[in-house]
Amino acid sequence: MNIHEYEGKALLAAEGVPVPEGYPAAAAAEAEAVAAKLGRRCVVKAQVHVGGRGKAGGVKLANNPAEARAAAEAILALTIKGLPVRQLLVEEALDIAGEYYLALTLDRATRRTVIIASASGGVDIEEVAASTPEKVLREPIDPAFGLQPFQITRVMLALGLPSAQQRAAGAILAALDRAYRAHDCTLAEINPLVVTGDGQVIAADAKFNFDDSARFRHAEWDQYATDAQTDPIEAEAQRRGLQYVRLQATDLGGAVPAVAVIGNGAGLVMGTLDEVSRVGRDRGVGPANFLDLGGGARAEVVRQALEVVLLNPDVRGVFLNIFGGITRCDEVARGLLAAADEVELKVPLVVRLTGTNEEEGRALLAADGRFQPFTEFAPAAEAIVAAVAG
Repeated sequence: MNIHEYEGKALLAAEGVPVPEGYPAAAAAEAEAVAAKLGRRCVVKAQVHVGGRGKAGGVKLANNPAEARAAAEAILALTIKGLPVRQLLVEEALDIAGEYYLALTLDRATRRTVIIASASGGVDIEEVAASTPEKVLREPIDPAFGLQPFQITRVMLALGLPSAQQRAAGAILAALDRAYRAHDCTLAEINPLVVTGDGQVIAADAKFNFDDSARFRHAEWDQYATDAQTDPIEAEAQRRGLQYVRLQATDLGGAVPAVAVIGNGAGLVMGTLDEVSRVGRDRGVGPANFLDLGGGARAEVVRQALEVVLLNPDVRGVFLNIFGGITRCDEVARGLLAAADEVELKVPLVVRLTGTNEEEGRALLAADGRFQPFTEFAPAAEAIVAAVAG
């Protein structure tokens, strides 16, 4: 779960981190009023759950309230990476003397939280890591001991901060760590961490991602929910309790026309995405989505999943890949037949069933005649890609 910059800065401020004075605005007139309240040069920022706002024209400086209103009107007319701008942050502009990158994130490979820091702040850290990896420090935190003072010192030295600012920046790192743990984050990022002309250290931006698995113990997260900043199909899938991620044209080799992928188990679905990408790469076909039914995929869940993936207008075919462990293949087949009776299915659908009651499931589908059941993975992927490409 992502939250907006102004919401992230509120979390930082609660931990004692200095942030620019600023306020959210949802209309140009509100932005003008905030600029007048600030009474000095300000910056108007789009609040969207994607990166690259500045490059897309979503961040503008304003010298007075009238300029802030004009900037807000321009930004609110934008759609950035498919997301319409519905919210703004208007805050004081800073006198920037230095910019740094500071973050904590979950490293699944080492199963630890890792500090990522760089003296090259204000730009995408991925670009810095790719072009000059020596400028990026990775400092793992031992979960048994937590963030240690010597690690804070090591990070401050690596950043090359002036000695007068190292204590303040170290306190900010400690506060970022507290916020990261308190809110069950997978990412807590300040980019840039700014040193101003008069020597203050301020968090000029904030990005927080929460771990959805911890939602049950964070009722306060409901205040951050906003369908306007979520893919509408993903929002609908979430309402139905489905694990769905819509893939864009550049993800995993995805392209239009696309294959909707449904499976039971994250690993199986990921493998299916890879196979569809491999088979379809030379034929201009790629995966449209990730959808994991989970264990025990009942007939109703299969029907719901099919309805959701078909909401995507780019879908030209569906690949249902089921391994019957806890899940019974005959139950999945009945769910698919029930869904086909209720959903207007205008695209080819290939089903791969293997495992518990696989023969019964394939027999049900073969008798119906609308679907081609498979036992093997690779031939099924070939079949759906061929059908879509044709």
